Amino acid sequence: MRSHSIAEQLANYAHGLGFEDLDSLTVERVKTHVIDTIGCGIGAFDERPVRICRDLALAVRGNSTIIGTDRRTTADLATFANCVAFRYLDFNDTYVGHFSVHPSDHIAACIAVAEAEGASARELIASIVIAYEVNCRLVDACDISTRGWDPTVMSPPAVALAAGKLMKLAPGQLTHAVNIAINDHIPMAQTRVQTLSDWKGLSDAEAGRNAVFAALLARGGLSGPAPIFEGHSGFFQQVSGPANIDVTSFGGRGAQFRINLCSLKRYPAVIYTQTAIVAAIETAKEVGSLDRIAAIEIATTRRGYQRTASEPEKWSPETRDTADHSLPYITARAMFDGDITNESFEPHAFRDPRIRAFMKRIKVSEDPILTARRGGAAPTRVTAILEDGQRISREVDHAPGFAERPMNKAEVEGKFRGNVGRRWSSEQTDEVLGALWALDRIDDLAAFFDKLSVQMR
Repeated sequence: MRSHSIAEQLANYAHGLGFEDLDSLTVERVKTHVIDTIGCGIGAFDERPVRICRDLALAVRGNSTIIGTDRRTTADLATFANCVAFRYLDFNDTYVGHFSVHPSDHIAACIAVAEAEGASARELIASIVIAYEVNCRLVDACDISTRGWDPTVMSPPAVALAAGKLMKLAPGQLTHAVNIAINDHIPMAQTRVQTLSDWKGLSDAEAGRNAVFAALLARGGLSGPAPIFEGHSGFFQQVSGPANIDVTSFGGRGAQFRINLCSLKRYPAVIYTQTAIVAAIETAKEVGSLDRIAAIEIATTRRGYQRTASEPEKWSPETRDTADHSLPYITARAMFDGDITNESFEPHAFRDPRIRAFMKRIKVSEDPILTARRGGAAPTRVTAILEDGQRISREVDHAPGFAERPMNKAEVEGKFRGNVGRRWSSEQTDEVLGALWALDRIDDLAAFFDKLSVQMR
């Protein structure tokens, strides 16, 4: 008897998982991440790249809402435009395995396809769980961190399966959706090295758009290259190297779903800096006057060093996208301001001469002990060396919002309100929050998405 390929196993898993297989904690976790993600999207509504992508999508009519408007486009373009908004501020959730990803990017595709297909809210929730599960489990199994590929390489199969599930594709069609989505959509890691561009916040949106289109093609009857993972020129051979993807261990049947191990961000910056911000703020408080500091030593993980401090561009950022991936800049700004906010990445902030001068006192290096830590940690140690030789140090493994230190309901709502700001009235904000906490009971998703509109500028 022929053994099933990994794509077939993933397809069977997605096809067989329904809302009734989800435990109550997982359902509540989905609601939390949807609230957080939509808040991030509304917060970025007026950003230039978000406007560009929204205008492009709105030029085509369809059945999927552009979040923040009462207008609709095709499911693949809505996926793209909404994901750009959700992701742009680098404030949405994270999962840390062999490397870090933003599985909440996939909520855009799930929302767009659910609306286009007339799916129920419970079907939407199940599709989100599938997207998270597949993405996170692939990150656990495959280490692409040294092979020059972008982390969004794990997104196409996750989105293709979630979208295909909402389209009610048969297992064979789901398999071909995965095959098509992966084969021609392998992104390069140049997105996240040297000077970072607008594309840093758009790459996963493109992956999602392609995956939704792949599911549509599979529904139409098109086949894709197979076996896509194990083939002679497949994913393992060309992209990830050998890997063990054990679909039988995925969430359900008593096994925990990976969405429960994802982290929300307290600060709008790359995951590897979240703990540095906490450590920097605590160190600065103990130091008092920063003029007393002769030098700063920052210890981070190998991946943290590679992504946030190994290149000269991170020491003199000239774009927002570079600044929010710069460990020396973010640490310095946190020590000066006692916080990191969206305003921390305005040009006048990252070009501040005081900060640039202070950054010259900073040294960043990998600590192999920190690299070896697991369990969703992104550890950082910040040490201030004072002029009199005294050393003041703080080490943080898990920042507020991490799976080990989850936000409570009030904190989730507080972040949401902060992101929404004045774009909505307090009454609209309260109404939306109330509906999202009861997401599984929403009868008409399309009517609800209309309530998320803001005043267009």
